[in-house]
Amino acid sequence: MNPSNRIQSLPPYLFAEVDKKVAKAKSEGKDIINLSIGDPDLPTPKPVVEKLCEAVRNPETHHYPSYAGMKDLRVEISKWMKKRFNVSFTEDEICTLIGSKEGIAHLPLGIINPGEYAIYPDPGYPVYRTSIMFAGGNPIQMPLKEENKFLPDLGKLKKDVRHLKTWGNKAKLMFLNYPNNPTSAVIDKKFLKEIVDFAIENEILICYDNAYSEMTYDNYVAPSIFEIKDAEKVAIEMFSFSKTYNMTGWRIGFAVGKSENLNLLKKVKENFDSGVFNAIQIAAIEALTNKNVEKTEMQNMKIFEERRNVVCEKLDELGAKFEKPKATFYIWVKINKKKFKENPSMKFCDNAIEKGVVLTPGVGFGEYGEGFVRIAITQSKNKIAEGIERIKDLF
Repeated sequence: MNPSNRIQSLPPYLFAEVDKKVAKAKSEGKDIINLSIGDPDLPTPKPVVEKLCEAVRNPETHHYPSYAGMKDLRVEISKWMKKRFNVSFTEDEICTLIGSKEGIAHLPLGIINPGEYAIYPDPGYPVYRTSIMFAGGNPIQMPLKEENKFLPDLGKLKKDVRHLKTWGNKAKLMFLNYPNNPTSAVIDKKFLKEIVDFAIENEILICYDNAYSEMTYDNYVAPSIFEIKDAEKVAIEMFSFSKTYNMTGWRIGFAVGKSENLNLLKKVKENFDSGVFNAIQIAAIEALTNKNVEKTEMQNMKIFEERRNVVCEKLDELGAKFEKPKATFYIWVKINKKKFKENPSMKFCDNAIEKGVVLTPGVGFGEYGEGFVRIAITQSKNKIAEGIERIKDLF
């Protein structure tokens, strides 16, 4: 059977390609240190696991869940949003997701008609661009450059949008993600306000991916887009349990927004999925409300901070160029182009995997990721230090 044009137009999915290379290296007997994908090695907090075990034994959790999510969970998310960001949303303005990736992938289907336009960051999470393409939309690249601290160039963006209008077209959706994957860049409320004002002026819906909001260091506090005046008119915000609570395999997240915006996503979900398993939702309530989970979360962030410091110290010793991250569990490192002149990020990573270390090539996140590699600090300090030692001659 021949694949659809839609499938043929898609680039290879970055992490699937990385997995293939890891499998090949392991089959060759290499001892692999995987510093590529953002999948924490730390376990899900014990009270969350215990609550799942308890809930799954209750036959009442075995039925179809609500499309929007359990009311009890949405109420707790509402309380968390108020406590964390001082913003108010009712349970009807919250929708559970089968991981934030699912919400990101489905949202364009509720907004974009074939041939219409949407903006995505480059470098960025690959699903932003592919979700636009699956909806039949035209992706508009929004470069995130080192000289702009990996923030959008609003002047260029405004020019691009004006150019579309001269041809009778408009952008309807923009993906935005801070703290940022893959660059670890952060944003302040002043710049976020400029983006919200731009979206209001141009009637663009912002999908604000805040998956790393709780993974911050050095007293940096990541904002919600809804802390910005009038953002509720033009934004949906996505959150994930994956990073905050080490629940990547559980597949649960949530979206927040005023009904007129959130209903665009809800309608798609009603037709495509049947919601998150109720026992997992009950465990998610435990994650949000249990004080011991909160303590574990803080302890885990100290572990990630120590790992970040180890990597940064090692990279400093090697003379590598990077910014010490204030958030996420990634370090975005510039490649020495004197050593790697053509396709530098792929060649760097291919050389690294020969030494038993898996990294993520920056070009896998888009054209403007070329010249960088991403290091994930999702292994122990000793393994991370050994991994950097193995590849030190590549810097």
